[in-house]
Parts: sequence; structure tokens; C-alpha cells
Amino acid sequence: MATVTFEKAERRYPGAPTAAVRGIDLTIEDGEFMVLVGPSGCGKSTTLRMLAGLEEVTSGRILIGDRDVTNAPPRDRDIAMVFQSYALYPHMSVFENMEYSLKIAKVSKEERERRVKAAAALLGLADYLDRKPKALSGGQRQRVAMGRAIVREPQVFCMDEPLSNLDAKMRVQTRTDIAKLQADLGATTVYVTHDQVEAMTMGDRVAVMNEGELQQVAAPMELYRRPANLFVAGFIGSPQMNLLPATVTGGSVRLGEYALPLTAPALAKLPRDLTVGLRPEAFQVVPDGGLLLDVVVVEHLGSDSYAHGTVTLGDGTAGEGTLGEGTRNLVVRVPSRQEVAKGDRLRVAVDGGDIHLFDTVTGLRLDV
Repeated sequence: MATVTFEKAERRYPGAPTAAVRGIDLTIEDGEFMVLVGPSGCGKSTTLRMLAGLEEVTSGRILIGDRDVTNAPPRDRDIAMVFQSYALYPHMSVFENMEYSLKIAKVSKEERERRVKAAAALLGLADYLDRKPKALSGGQRQRVAMGRAIVREPQVFCMDEPLSNLDAKMRVQTRTDIAKLQADLGATTVYVTHDQVEAMTMGDRVAVMNEGELQQVAAPMELYRRPANLFVAGFIGSPQMNLLPATVTGGSVRLGEYALPLTAPALAKLPRDLTVGLRPEAFQVVPDGGLLLDVVVVEHLGSDSYAHGTVTLGDGTAGEGTLGEGTRNLVVRVPSRQEVAKGDRLRVAVDGGDIHLFDTVTGLRLDV
């Protein structure tokens, strides 16, 4: 296996006003499971395809280990790719699909059989080697596609949204299988997904992308606990973080009439207008004070429930999520044993340790 290094790697399409990938710097360690995550069109798949040699690198360079592969053809990069589409040959058996690349590479018959059977055992496909793809479930077909990559014993695995064609239950099982398989193989893996839950579940580290730029690269819980900017704060987390306009007045940070429990001396250095980030689990239902939440819908998830509603901050601002002047959407986690229904009005407050502050203009995190 090997490290992967992007050094100011850029991809610009002819005639495009901006680059699809804007000169990213990223190092993926030997044996690491790195997930590239972001919304559609953010450049994550383009970045992966640049690594695989399927997209030209306009400027900068890419290294695998100490070898510069920026201009190397795909066949010379020692990379195995797993696509969103299974791309299996329908007329071939599972065994034949998995051995095909080895056959083309003129690997001996004995070695091909050894590698295919070893991969099949690892993937739970040993009993299906004689079957054709049409006789397999979606999850089994995806495992065959993965097995076809594993038998090549490459330096780097590249996976481009391999679970997108599976149903919700199968996705959960298969992502667990992939994470365990990667840990067993100790293989350097670059995995692309738009699903932030998938990214947080599988990655050793997660690289969040938006508009062709890296926003933050960190371990999953570091992204959750200390998002670097407003984009990461709003993208990572399910339900997403509540982002509300606030002002610094009289030595306190205020959401409308509600003064947040922050007493740090550094408050004096904060900009007057900022954005406060509050996770749904940061709230507690209180008898008085806090914010008044008008519940619109309750999402019941077993051990917890999420109350979705609106609060009136009286800020007179307009923006995303605004329902009327000073009215904002808010999601609050409540214990399932607490009876909450549509139309209820709740008083909710937060603990000072669960508050995130961001500069509204730059979007960057503010630490106090």
C-alpha cells in the first residue's frame, strides 16, 4: 500500500469560468480510509477521477507513494476502482468476473484461482462463484465488484459512491462490510459519497468539499464537535445544526431576547453580528425562559424524538430558513418519553458548552 498526496491539484474544464477542483492540498496516509464528502457538483468525484487517471490534472500534481503519477495512464497507477454502477459482465459467472482483470494481465491460472477464492471467502461469496450476476442481489453484485478490485492487490482502492444503487437497509449492512473489509486488508482507500452519515460511519478521516475546495479535513467526531466554518456546520450532522443570527449586546450573545449562557471575556472581541450554531441535542425543555418553540412536526425515532418548529427572534433579518420577519426554523431533540405533539409550545434553553459561534461575513469559526 502507499500514501496518496495531492499538491495544489486542479482540474479546469475548457470554457468553464472556474475550476471544478481548485488546487487542493491533501495527504492520505498509508492504510487510511479517507472519505470525500459534499453536495452534488462539489468536485469530489472529479478529485477521485484525477487520482485514478480518468480526469486530466490541469495544474499541480498527484503522488502515490514517492511516484509522481500526474501524467501516468490509469493502467500504470496501480489503482483499483469500484464504481456506482456494478459494471459486471452479465454473461460471465462471479468467478469469471472477478478473475477477468488478472486474465488480461496474464497472471497464471493457479494464482488467479488462489486470489479469487481468497477474495470470495473474505466477501462471503464462496458459494456464489458459479452464478451469473442476474442471480444475485444488489448487495451481492456490489461485493463482486469489490472482489474484482481486491484480487488485483492494488496500492490504492478508489470507490465512487458504490452504495448508491442499494436500498436503505442494504446500504447500512454493506457500508459496515466495506469498513470491516478495509480494516482487514489495511488498504489505502479513497471513498466518495454525498451521504454525510455514510462518511461519518466509515472514514478514518473525512474531507468535506464544496464548490471545488476543501472546507475541512478531520476525524469524524472532530468535524462534528468543531466545524471549521458555516458550511461544515450545516452539512455534518443529522438533523443538521441549527444556524441562527445573533448579536453581541451588553456583554452577552443574544438570540432575540434570549441571552446565551456565555460569559467569556473574549466576547468583547467578537463582531457585533454573528451566527450561532446549536445542535438539536444541545437543547433542554425548561419551564420558563429560553426560546419559545412552536412545534410544527415531531419526528419519532424510538429512543429520541425531534421536534421541528419555529422560533421568533425579533431580529428583523431575512435569509435562508426565514418564514417571516425574525422567524426561524429550529430542530430540538426531546426524550421519547416526553409527550410532544404538533401544535405544542415548548420553552427550550441551551448549555454554554454546546454553543458554536461563527463570523457571519467570513463563515469561519470563532473560538471564545
